Amino acid sequence: MADLLRPEARAALWRGREVIVGLVLAGLGLWWALASFGILQWLGWGLAALGAGLVIGGVQRWRFRQEGRGPGLLKIDEGRVAYMGPLTGGMVDLDEVRRLRLDRRAKPAHWLLETGTEVLAIPVTADGAEALFDAFAALPGLKRGRMIEMLNDETRDVATIWTRPARLTVV
Repeated sequence: MADLLRPEARAALWRGREVIVGLVLAGLGLWWALASFGILQWLGWGLAALGAGLVIGGVQRWRFRQEGRGPGLLKIDEGRVAYMGPLTGGMVDLDEVRRLRLDRRAKPAHWLLETGTEVLAIPVTADGAEALFDAFAALPGLKRGRMIEMLNDETRDVATIWTRPARLTVV
């Protein structure tokens, strides 16, 4: 059964798994909502809404995931990002990140997490890099749509995705 699909097709389906599940749930929900009555009809509308939400979030995740296998391994544990690569690596807490940049000059492109004193460079294709989508969502004021657009842009430069807002201190 595993040989039924080409590896490229299987990889594409796996990248879009949230979208596929969302479409199936939305379709089932709409079928229940339009062909039933009573409690099943209300459950159908709820399931259709849940499926639509999964499709919207899944499309964003699909566009965030990059094809290929890059160097290194990424782990995220309670707000701490740890990258272990063949030549570089390090750890940084997301609360300490002051600026998030994307270096598209590198092959593959790299996320640059800057704390002010150090920079952690993570390839966008590193094993586990898709977890950065949720981790970056915790950064205050980050616009995910803009981040995804810049990630999929073809220009070769370093782009600032997010900068931590300045904190006002009262003395």
